[in-house]
Amino acid sequence: MDDVPLLRRTAALCAAAVLVLAACAAPSPAGEEASGQPVTDSGFVCPEPSPRLAVTSTELNLFVWPDYVPQDIVDCFEQVYGIKVNQDYYSSTDEMYAKLSQGALNYDITQPTDYATALMIRQGMPQKLDKERLPNLKNIDPAFVNVYGDPNGEYAVPYQAGTTAIVYNRATVDPAPAAWADLWNPAYAGRLTSIDDSRVVIGLTLISEGYDPNTTNPADLEAIKPKLRELIRAVEIFESDNPKTPLVTGEADLGVMWNADALMAQREVPSYEWVFPREGQFNWADGYMILAGAPHVDAAYAWLNYSLQGDVFWLMLRDSPYTNPNMAALEYAQANQPDLYAEYISSPMTNTPAERWAAGYWIEDVGDAMPAYDQLWTEVKGE
Repeated sequence: MDDVPLLRRTAALCAAAVLVLAACAAPSPAGEEASGQPVTDSGFVCPEPSPRLAVTSTELNLFVWPDYVPQDIVDCFEQVYGIKVNQDYYSSTDEMYAKLSQGALNYDITQPTDYATALMIRQGMPQKLDKERLPNLKNIDPAFVNVYGDPNGEYAVPYQAGTTAIVYNRATVDPAPAAWADLWNPAYAGRLTSIDDSRVVIGLTLISEGYDPNTTNPADLEAIKPKLRELIRAVEIFESDNPKTPLVTGEADLGVMWNADALMAQREVPSYEWVFPREGQFNWADGYMILAGAPHVDAAYAWLNYSLQGDVFWLMLRDSPYTNPNMAALEYAQANQPDLYAEYISSPMTNTPAERWAAGYWIEDVGDAMPAYDQLWTEVKGE
């Protein structure tokens, strides 16, 4: 450690004077470096808030995806602000929306994605942002500053973005998939895993049949029902909490996946490959929203602004390496975590090529047609 020479010099000074020795022998408070900076259980030294916001709340309630917020960010925020962070989790966008729409009012912040962002704004669920309280928004790449579904950037603070495409194990899967339509190959039945996302699975089925993945025509949904049923029966595991797990354990060897989960599977099993389907992958963007009834608004702004710091948000490259919209975080990683930065910047899984991004689909708010999607999914998946 860089601190070892300093500690040795300090010990030598302590030996020269009893009073100094007594002071030096006193242990540092738990969770602090000798410098006084807070340190997490993993050994991560917590950056100071820059700037520090005024807060009187002592709690913050997050409703978020599991394993999507690095524990070091949570631990550091609790230590630097003295605020207890409570987390509750959802496994799908549908679950998140259902719980909030049924009146779960004790949450401060949630993490909707694209079509749910637009839907929640339309229904008045989030509150407008006071951007004067978020000076670190300056760290966001202009290309990502308005989260999809929030075209004017009034409600959502960019978190991460990414793609949903196909991952497969080149050592075990032959032929290799190249399109959404390939997922119906009988050779893949029982070997597939998929995120548990109704709009994505229905959407890719629509695309494979030449329909708009955001269609509002009930006849289109009825027309794809047999093919959707066939795909769902071929999927061995629907998994959104930790999508890479079936790939790493060998329970499945190809499937429909978010990009960072594919990369993390590849870290453990290098033979996994990423495929942008010929028809076009799905793009997505997640943002933080402060809910309209948030009980700890001041803590919510402190959390958001602290998370936006480059010396904090770079942790996403380590723990959840999706497409990172934070320029300061990438700059910090390039200077201080070159291996992580190189992995991120060189991989099409995470650093999506511009031409592929432009060719992607977005899942959109389908308004009054949404019950038809829900009914189709419930009927076919429940069979």
